[in-house]
Amino acid sequence: MAIRQAIWKVGGTPSSLPASSLPSEKALEEMIVAAPAILDDQWMLVGRQITTKFGGIIDLLALAPDGSLVLIELKRNRTPREVVAQALDYAGFVSSLKSEDLATVYSAFAPEKDLATEFRSRFGADLDEDTLNGSHQIVIVAAELDDSTERIVAYLGDRGIPINVLFFQVFADGDTLLLSRAWLRDTAETQANAVSAASGTSEHWNGEYYVNFGQSNTRAWSEAVEYGFVSAGGGSWYSGALKRLSSGDRIWVKAPSYGFVGVGRVISKATRANDFLLPTATGDRPALEVLKAGTYHREYADDAEKSEYFVPVKWLGTVPLEKAINEVGLFGNQNTVAQPASPKWRHTIERLKQVFSHWDAPAS
Repeated sequence: MAIRQAIWKVGGTPSSLPASSLPSEKALEEMIVAAPAILDDQWMLVGRQITTKFGGIIDLLALAPDGSLVLIELKRNRTPREVVAQALDYAGFVSSLKSEDLATVYSAFAPEKDLATEFRSRFGADLDEDTLNGSHQIVIVAAELDDSTERIVAYLGDRGIPINVLFFQVFADGDTLLLSRAWLRDTAETQANAVSAASGTSEHWNGEYYVNFGQSNTRAWSEAVEYGFVSAGGGSWYSGALKRLSSGDRIWVKAPSYGFVGVGRVISKATRANDFLLPTATGDRPALEVLKAGTYHREYADDAEKSEYFVPVKWLGTVPLEKAINEVGLFGNQNTVAQPASPKWRHTIERLKQVFSHWDAPAS
């Protein structure tokens, strides 16, 4: 069923706002360039109106924090099924872009800026040319979806193709126009599909989860070990993937710049910081009152999207940061949670099993 939205003005007698529209796709594009958070505040726009070698034009191109690319196609009116085919065609071009190609694209988009410098400023990490464009996803931005397009996108997404639709609608409140948005599919699922597709399909996923623990002044591995958790926050790109973990899942945890530091089993689903309790000598207390070695995004505690999220874990084996396992050939990825399907991940698991001898112990 096609998505529909409505906005009501709150009052003693609520009144609905009439639907309106933007004058052109260009108007929407200009709004997104001025305020990229309309799409996702974790993406960095790097190009617009990019001509492909096939003669088509990509509306917008963005980088995610892991260096993956996001191809964005804007459609102001109804989206026929041909739009999906067009986006898939463009994705083939995007997947072939190398670091020097992206530098050229960004130079045209922001002539006075350097891609690597801006990436570090935006995400606080270096742009790794070896992993740049290691994966990509497709986003169609549309004012209205027909049933056929929705079925096609759902079919592709259910089969691991990283494609999503951001449905937007314009409403009029007097002379003011309001823009609303809604994702067709879970963005964390699309992100996970992109990672899985990039890791290769030569093997089936082995059921072992990879988890990134961002050791920094934001969160401390020593406290994660002491109290039994992994966490992420600062935006849905980081925390959303945690919500894919379920009770009983086994996770292998890596601290970027250090190496693999632990293996454990998930106890329960992800919980927002304000609602996450930790056991203490005086009983259960809120995590943000107990944890002192990191900030855990306290400034976003009341923001459901940017808040830190915690997943309770029963550790089966851990090592301190200074003894992290960091060898050539081990799997690495900047996503918070991944389900890799590659020989490299299989090799990594076999190696880590030699280090963490109790890796198969039950969670209880």
